[in-house]
Amino acid sequence: MLLEIGWEVCNKMGGIYTVLRTKVPSMMARWGRRYCLIGPYNHDTAQVEFEPAGPDEMDTPLGRAVRQMREMGFGAEYGRWLVMGRPQVVLLHVNDVKRYLGDIKYRLWADHQIPVPDGDALVDDVVAFGESVRLLLSNLGQREAGRRDIIAHFHEWMAGTAIPMLRKEHWPGTTVFTTHATLLGRYLAMSNPAFYDHLAYFDPHKEAEHFNIACQHGIERAAAHGSHVFTTVSDITGLECKHLLGREPDVLLPNGLNIQRFAALHEFQNLHQEFKQRIHEFTMSHFFPSYTFDLDHTLYFFTSGRYEYRNKGMDLTIEALARLNHRLRVAEVPVNVVFFCITKAPVKSLSVGELQSTAMLDEFRNIADHMTEQVRDRIVQEAALGHVPDLNKMIDEYWMLRLRRSIHAWKRGWLPSIVTHDLVDDQKDDVLSALRRCNLINHQGDRVKVIFHPDFITPTNPLWGMEYEEFVRGCHLGVFPSYYEPWGYTPLESIALGVPAITSDLSGFGSYLAQLLPEHDQEGLFCVHRRYNDFNRAADELADLMFRYCQQSRRERIAQRNRVESFSEHFDWHNLGRRYHEAHELALDRV
Repeated sequence: MLLEIGWEVCNKMGGIYTVLRTKVPSMMARWGRRYCLIGPYNHDTAQVEFEPAGPDEMDTPLGRAVRQMREMGFGAEYGRWLVMGRPQVVLLHVNDVKRYLGDIKYRLWADHQIPVPDGDALVDDVVAFGESVRLLLSNLGQREAGRRDIIAHFHEWMAGTAIPMLRKEHWPGTTVFTTHATLLGRYLAMSNPAFYDHLAYFDPHKEAEHFNIACQHGIERAAAHGSHVFTTVSDITGLECKHLLGREPDVLLPNGLNIQRFAALHEFQNLHQEFKQRIHEFTMSHFFPSYTFDLDHTLYFFTSGRYEYRNKGMDLTIEALARLNHRLRVAEVPVNVVFFCITKAPVKSLSVGELQSTAMLDEFRNIADHMTEQVRDRIVQEAALGHVPDLNKMIDEYWMLRLRRSIHAWKRGWLPSIVTHDLVDDQKDDVLSALRRCNLINHQGDRVKVIFHPDFITPTNPLWGMEYEEFVRGCHLGVFPSYYEPWGYTPLESIALGVPAITSDLSGFGSYLAQLLPEHDQEGLFCVHRRYNDFNRAADELADLMFRYCQQSRRERIAQRNRVESFSEHFDWHNLGRRYHEAHELALDRV
């Protein structure tokens, strides 16, 4: 029996949710009904993603363990996660355990030297979830006495508190722990530009106390040392684990995707054209009131992810864009680049100017629809009378006047904004400060225009009205030169949607490419060298990659999209799921 435990089971928060959800079909193919996921009960997400089991489905080992949890006074739900594969899932009510929180914290300190502070709501929830998992697995172990083939696979420190407690009570099953990124490593990388150079010299305990994450680091370290098999997602993160957690991973588990979900076969070129037209409309709305440029010779580049300015390589990207802007102007390449920076930042509201421009574009569409209808009807009437219609007399003066007024109201005498929202702290925002410092402020003569969009792209977003995946399909190139990235889903999603991407050799994904797929650049996947390389040379290399892309013909770009879409098959869970099977077999051997 395989049980996968994670804070993001049926509870979307970040990338681990994507890992767990997309991996389900691969796990189900091997384990079938012997596979189940365990997570915390979240009422809002459970209403959408969870289907309770019927009374006749409770007569299974997990169903009986859930029933016993309820008899003990701890809430637990058993049913199906409504994702592809519909796996079994157990969701635990963490609040029911909180009445014993003081006792749990005492045991974590007395038995495992993990200090758990008071007053941290997230840590309290994590500790309560760990105790709920311990109770469930203990019940299951007692009911299945003598079985040593139960594998409990825990993901991240937020699910890891149960591991040392289960080992202390000699739970009969076997445990696997996967850290997708060390929490201490993320903090250190954000604050230390020479993180990788200094990695071997950090004092983990001292640094954890400095960042006030001693509890989280203690949980992560105890889970790493307490598990039978310790794993992580890449060799880059494995190096962190060795120095910050004190244990080298036994197995590396690269993250994949269910590529079938993104597959569009021969349609994906048509989808690119369709969604590119939607981005054209946004571009017209944003730029054309100030000045115009040729959309047929415009390329759309983008980056996206959490707002971690240095970790996600936003600093390098902006510097490279400034250099690209200079190269395109000097070389007189007849191409404009519109670069989108998509992330989530604190905002007050959408910019009034953006809403006005969007409304004006809608007004143009409305006028055009009325004119088109009027011209069509009158052409039919004139033709029926045997007359050759005079097109200049086909439209009423009212609509011509309304169009002139709208065009007059549309024009403005200032530069297009570089941000779509009013930020909470405009003056101190890292991205805006860097764009202004590099003079990337959307001058008419600039070949590189920039749009900082500090919100997610969703169908309900009034500026877009489209899914993020549709936006990506409409773009030409994804740019993700991360400084700290344990794996990196954004470039992987990009190529799965048929869009070439740039990554870095300091991301787990980029390191995997460099080692195992050396011909990746010929397939539309490019890797900036940031390891053992300074910022200036890395910025030049990134600018050069983007400049070479701008010099490609349309036919070359189409061929590259075909190749990169086919290349994404390497990262399907059908292939990468085998690494998980190896880790589980190793765990069974060790128990």
